[in-house]
Amino acid sequence: MIAWTPAQCLPDANPLDEGFLRGVVNGEVRLTPEQTLRIYNEMPIQELGRWADARCRAIHGDQLRTYVIDRNINYTNICTAKCTFCAFRRDGDEEDAYTLEVDDILGKIKELVDIGGTQILMQGGMNPELPLSWYENLLGTIREQFPSVHVHAFSPPEIIEFIDFFDPPGATLEEQLRWVLKRLKAAGLHTVPGGGGEIFADPVRRKIGLGKCHAEAWLTTMRVAHELGMNTSATMMFGHIEGIADRVHHMELVRSWQDRSVADFGADGGGRTMAFISWPFQRENTPLGRCREWGDHDNDDLDGVFPGDAVAQLDGKGDHKAHPEFGRRVRMSGASDYLRTQAVSRLHLDNIHSIGASWVTMGPHIGQVALAWGANDMGSVMMEENVVSAAGTTYCLDEPILCHLIRGAGFTPAQRDNAYGILKVHDGADAPDHSVKDWSTQRARRLHVQTESGCASGESEDAPINLTVQGK
Repeated sequence: MIAWTPAQCLPDANPLDEGFLRGVVNGEVRLTPEQTLRIYNEMPIQELGRWADARCRAIHGDQLRTYVIDRNINYTNICTAKCTFCAFRRDGDEEDAYTLEVDDILGKIKELVDIGGTQILMQGGMNPELPLSWYENLLGTIREQFPSVHVHAFSPPEIIEFIDFFDPPGATLEEQLRWVLKRLKAAGLHTVPGGGGEIFADPVRRKIGLGKCHAEAWLTTMRVAHELGMNTSATMMFGHIEGIADRVHHMELVRSWQDRSVADFGADGGGRTMAFISWPFQRENTPLGRCREWGDHDNDDLDGVFPGDAVAQLDGKGDHKAHPEFGRRVRMSGASDYLRTQAVSRLHLDNIHSIGASWVTMGPHIGQVALAWGANDMGSVMMEENVVSAAGTTYCLDEPILCHLIRGAGFTPAQRDNAYGILKVHDGADAPDHSVKDWSTQRARRLHVQTESGCASGESEDAPINLTVQGK
């Protein structure tokens, strides 16, 4: 990868000016956080979608929109963190706590390979009982038995916990991260997923991510991965206690650290953040979900400022005492807020290749609409998912429906790999959606839920494999 120089900022320019926005679309100027916040707050949503779509087309063209066939393997739900938004984690002594055996993981990968899958996304809880050798053995065995499978695994909070659990050598966090990541890469790790991003602003992160690494550690993990030549992704979970400025601050940190990685490592074959995926918080079965919606209490002043907005600052240094109800009220995100947030991410993140549509939380039709609000990728055709589904989300599609949604949005569906290289363009009569004769057989089904037997909850062990799709 070559070095890249960011476009200039014009902080005094009006971000609603059409000429300025054309410069943003063409990559000639970049938005400041202040301009992005103003666009979010003031631009009509249809106009915002038009500009985000224009920027997406400038990067990805007018024809193809993509997806990947992979499997999300959540190898353990035992976790030392106590995130208030999580319904997946267990302490370890519960009846449904689990850690998969290596043979079980290999069996899942074989099922993926048998239907043409190319990648696994492997993430789990932060389990202190698993030594580093367990991960190295797992990666090495996967590489030996399935050399063609791309391993996209272990998000920054997991890797930071590896450091806490294993106490690797090194005088600084970067040195310790380098030691751990070099060993994982040598064992067979290819890329690092952007899980655990949530919201970077410290007042929010302290409230919702108890025991999870802070923003600096998350970003440093990705920087070291880039130094070692590994690509990564980045995520943001919004629509809870945060303010809008917190979302923009989060995007700005992703962009500024990407600038550094490309400038410092790009000429030497370094990695970079390839994709950004944001999704709204799902409240069911979570401690944070028990907080009242803003406006549900008689004392909530809807003409006043939302507590998260009262605290949020574009530098991420808001005072958590700025509103007495901060952290006690949530502002859930609906379809319009989701599309608005995704659109500004496409405009602000000028150095990120891909923006993913998170239809798994918003539903397939909003996911389809997201392709007109700056998204170029519909995530993955997966055989299971356990974390999001634990919070009550059950949207599930197969490959023909996914292709049908992309085509219905005016694009040609294409299967991709982790680096966004095109593996197959579905422009012929043999396309998955063109092969469907009876669309009533393509109804949505529940996502896979891990059980002790390893089969989907509510399905028999001999039920046929059903591809499901998730944006990430």
